Amino acid sequence: MKNKFIKIDDLSLFYREAGEHNEETILLLHGNPTSSHMYKELMGLLQDKYHVIAPDYPGYGFSDRPTTSEYEYSFENITNTVNQFIDALGLKNFYLFIQDYGGPVGFRIATKRPELIKGLIIQNANVYAEGFGEWAMEIGGYIQNNDLEKLSAYKKHLVTLEGLKEQYVTGAKDVSLIDPSSYYLDYAFLQRPGVEELFLTLFDNYGTNFEKYEEWQNYLKTHQPRTLVVWGTNDKFFSKPGGEAYTKDLKDVELHFFDGGHFMLEEYTPEVAQLIKKFISK
Repeated sequence: MKNKFIKIDDLSLFYREAGEHNEETILLLHGNPTSSHMYKELMGLLQDKYHVIAPDYPGYGFSDRPTTSEYEYSFENITNTVNQFIDALGLKNFYLFIQDYGGPVGFRIATKRPELIKGLIIQNANVYAEGFGEWAMEIGGYIQNNDLEKLSAYKKHLVTLEGLKEQYVTGAKDVSLIDPSSYYLDYAFLQRPGVEELFLTLFDNYGTNFEKYEEWQNYLKTHQPRTLVVWGTNDKFFSKPGGEAYTKDLKDVELHFFDGGHFMLEEYTPEVAQLIKKFISK
């Protein structure tokens, strides 16, 4: 696997790349509060058959972290940056793997540039109202009731080591399979000057995604991309009904639910890799 940097609008974006360029391509968009690191093991299991690429968003992982005055930390703008990344690498037709924050970024790309998408692989990324889990409902309640004190306390907890660990271990079937280096690396990235502010700025922008749900659902109805759903059923952000909801709009969708949490790849990477290989080979 190669670890690379590329210049996009004067920003240095880090990305991982493996496999041969003449094979099927999979673009993997990471969630929050992690980076392309979450896909490292999966990419290792896929590189024998596919060309796999996973970038770090601005402010995340090893990519540049401009201040909020230098870069707009919104899902719309991060999508613009990822679109430029796609063009800079000359990607024309690929499978899109999305998780968590990768969902709103990926669906913005898919709706604007449907010709790029050969198929979707969705892991705990929601575009339906029925997919909100316990933690998502808690956050929504604070916002709806304008309880800024509780919302602020919740956000501060999210960026602590314990708060990051909770996102990995909650809902896991076997916590001993969760690699502590994953959340310790996330925490180390968050400790760099200014990064916590960037993290929370994008977190506050998440509400802009809800108004897009109808548009993204229409994309699914209209374009009918082949879709593989792999989902941790114990996810406190995105619950199992969110994964099941894709059957409402898609005719060619394959669902697989795992006894895991938000970062279920920590436990089930080999199983997911096999499902992806079968999915693409059909």
